[in-house]
Amino acid sequence: MRKPLYAVLAALFVLIAASHTQAESPRVVAHRGLLLEAPENTLANFRACLALQLGFEIDVLRTRDGRLVCIHDSTVDRTTDGTGKVSQLRLRQIQSLDAGSWFSPAFARQRVPTIDQVFRLLAESSASDVLIAVDIKQDDVRVEQDLVRLARRHGVLDQLLFIGRTILDASVRERLRKASSEAQISRVAHNSDELVESIADPLNDWVYVRYLPSAEEVDRIHQRGKRVFIAGKTVSGHEADNWNRAAEIGIDAILTDYSLELARQIRGE
Repeated sequence: MRKPLYAVLAALFVLIAASHTQAESPRVVAHRGLLLEAPENTLANFRACLALQLGFEIDVLRTRDGRLVCIHDSTVDRTTDGTGKVSQLRLRQIQSLDAGSWFSPAFARQRVPTIDQVFRLLAESSASDVLIAVDIKQDDVRVEQDLVRLARRHGVLDQLLFIGRTILDASVRERLRKASSEAQISRVAHNSDELVESIADPLNDWVYVRYLPSAEEVDRIHQRGKRVFIAGKTVSGHEADNWNRAAEIGIDAILTDYSLELARQIRGE
C-alpha cells in the first residue's frame, strides 16, 4: 500500500502549502477521493487527499446491523472481493472484505470504512479548510440525525456539505435542518429555471449546480448569502476551460474526478 500512496504524496507535496493561496479560489472536492490514484472510498485514499489539502466526496449507506459505512454501490461486488447487498450484510462481514486489491495489489487489505472512521480521520487531520461532500444514498429517516451526531462527536460538522438525496428531497433537507441549524445543506439546480427555486429555498445553504451558470447567476446566489457547488459532466472530466470559467465567476467548490489536475490549474501551474 505504501509505495503508490507515498509516490502520490511525494510527487504532489507542494499542494500542502499552495492549494489555497488565493482567497477567492474554489475549493477542490475529489470525487470519491483520488479515485484515479487509489481505491475509492478508502482511508488510504482519504489520507492522501487530506495530506494534499484536498476535500473529497464520501458515499453513505447503512449495514444490516445499522452502521453507516462509506461505499458507493448498493452492493459490495464491484469494490471488494465479496458479494451481496450492503443493507443485508453486517458490519463485521463488510469489514472483513478486501476493498483495495481490485484497484491494485499494493492496496490489498484496505477495508470499507465506517463513517465514524472517516470523520475521525478528518478530525485528526491538520487540513482545516477542506470541504467534505457527504452523499446521502440511503432512503432512511434516521440517517440525517445519525450523520449530524457523528459529525458533532468529532467536531467536523462545519467541514461537511450534505449532497445526494439532500439535493432533490425536501424532506431530507427538513430532517437535516431539524438535526442541526449549522448543517450545510444543498439543493440542486439543473438549469436557470431550477436555480430560481434553489436560491429561494430557506432550507439550503448551497446551490448544487449541474450546469455552468452565468456570472450574474452566481452573484445572485451569493447575494442571498448562499454558496455554489458545481458537479456533473461540465466539470467531472478533464474540463480545463470549464474549470477556468467556474473559478472566474466565483463558484465556491468544484467536484471532479481530476482533482489533482484542477488543483494545479488553480495554482497556475
